Amino acid sequence: MEYKEEILEKCLPKYLEEDLKNYKEGLKNKSRLIDCLLGELQQSINCAYVDNEITEEQCDYLYKKYIRGGK
Repeated sequence: MEYKEEILEKCLPKYLEEDLKNYKEGLKNKSRLIDCLLGELQQSINCAYVDNEITEEQCDYLYKKYIRGGK
């Protein structure tokens, strides 16, 4: 399962990769701006999906893992 997850996080648009990286760093550093970073990540996922830069499967995976917290 982890191998497939790694693939779903590959080949993302640069802006989405950057927002994902910033969000992960924010979590790690316990940033006070984590809600802003999460909002930026969510917006980037939405834009990438609407613009057909990521697949529906990638969108669902990213939402489940990062936006909904694995729920």
